[in-house]
Amino acid sequence: MASGHLRTEEVAFTRKEQQIKGYVASVRRDERMPGIIIVHDVFGLGEHYRDIARRFAEEGFFALAIDLYSREGTPHLPDADAAVQWMRQLNDSRVLADIDAAVRFLRTRPEVRARSIGITGFCMGGRYAFMAACAIPEIAACVSFYGPLRVAEKPVGPLDLAADLGCPFLGLYGEQDPVIPRAEIKELESILRRTEKTFKTKIYPNAGHAFFNDLRPEAYKPDVAQEAWQRTLKFFRTHLSA
Repeated sequence: MASGHLRTEEVAFTRKEQQIKGYVASVRRDERMPGIIIVHDVFGLGEHYRDIARRFAEEGFFALAIDLYSREGTPHLPDADAAVQWMRQLNDSRVLADIDAAVRFLRTRPEVRARSIGITGFCMGGRYAFMAACAIPEIAACVSFYGPLRVAEKPVGPLDLAADLGCPFLGLYGEQDPVIPRAEIKELESILRRTEKTFKTKIYPNAGHAFFNDLRPEAYKPDVAQEAWQRTLKFFRTHLSA
């Protein structure tokens, strides 16, 4: 665990003259740190993801939680149907280009080891984290928390891109998650195994969707979340150590 004073900052970086916002957390260290990009769920960059950034910082990472809704602002999504419709219409190419800009932003930070940038995401963000790991060569490790593998009306998704995965991958899923059928996880594993990728998956038998989100008491599973967190830290420390 890192020692020192936690520092947080609201930041902005540009892509094609458009500002992308984010939240940075770090603890001062004498040496450069591995960087982590955190991709939020469909509801936006809320306190849960800022807290995750702070938690990564306390563990010795330079954490950037990106705001994918920097242009239009956080959407009002009153129910699950509205959330699904919003996710379906969100421009995947724009999101991946914003994540690419976030990677480039981290590579310019003097606190960050440019070759040691990982990405993690949750639900929709887990989907985009995986897709980014298939498309952005500078990403060195990826952890996806319950990222959907297929989304209706989306022409391309994680299963279509999996053969292009460019870094070690850890996928964390709940067995009781109706959003991600077990058959789709098996299909992902089959593609990654066939294409000789470095990967691990973990399926938690007593967990459903959003098991890591401590602001959603109906879904949060404290024991599972803690195990998944420790597994994530170990994975990133292993693959971002260079």
